[in-house]
Amino acid sequence: MSQTKHRPQVAIICGSGLGMLADTLKCQDSFAYSDIPGFPQSTVQGHAGRLVFGELKGKSCVCMQGRFHMYEGHSLLKTTFPVRVFKLLGVETLFVTNAAGSLADGLQPGDIMIIKDHVNFPGLVGLNPLCGPNDDKFGPRFPAMSGCYDKNLRCLAMEIAKQLGVAGLMQEGVYAMVGGPNFETIAEARLLHRLGVDAVGMSTAPEVVVATHCGLRVFGLSLITNKVVKSYEDLDSVNHEGVLEVGRLRSHTVQQLVTELIGRMEINNNTNNAA
Repeated sequence: MSQTKHRPQVAIICGSGLGMLADTLKCQDSFAYSDIPGFPQSTVQGHAGRLVFGELKGKSCVCMQGRFHMYEGHSLLKTTFPVRVFKLLGVETLFVTNAAGSLADGLQPGDIMIIKDHVNFPGLVGLNPLCGPNDDKFGPRFPAMSGCYDKNLRCLAMEIAKQLGVAGLMQEGVYAMVGGPNFETIAEARLLHRLGVDAVGMSTAPEVVVATHCGLRVFGLSLITNKVVKSYEDLDSVNHEGVLEVGRLRSHTVQQLVTELIGRMEINNNTNNAA
């Protein structure tokens, strides 16, 4: 806070190929992760590795241009460390974006899925960023996760999509986090599909768990970059370069949507609640 005049109320975590969101901020102050105490390095292609402060539609924001992943060897405590930093900066609303593979028949590459819920597979087997002693200044020992993706923001996003003429690209769905870094086997894909999962990726859920624990409002979206192979007769396969290419093709649409949503949403949650 001593290094920037910005006091952000909105934080955005940019997924693979979606770092251009940070480039739209005005009056920028940016810091390499290597210069921030406690921040690990981002090692994945498509994740620039810097924290960018600035203004978007007149609102003060901070953007993570690149996130940290469990598969890079970081603990979940470390991958979610920035969310607690955001909380201490005064952030009230967290936007999480990711690139994900589609399991739902109605989701095609290039579509945008607004996340209405998630299945946190690492969390179900004890790999949870809230494990260990609870710090009560951040939140309760046993936080509820029902409704962790804000319904009002989801509805507003769909309304904005209609106004932008991109409603045909968008629908709500359930996201599942798997550990990675390998993409899913066919048997794993079939299992996820049967469980009601619409899209799968390797991030997001731990950040949302910590944000909800901290009392932040959360909006999440997945850019669908590939169809997950669910058939042994299907010879297609996915690769990270293809994921980044779809990110580039849809970057303008995602940027428009997020910008309009931030511009139109109420951000003074604490004031409103008190009133």
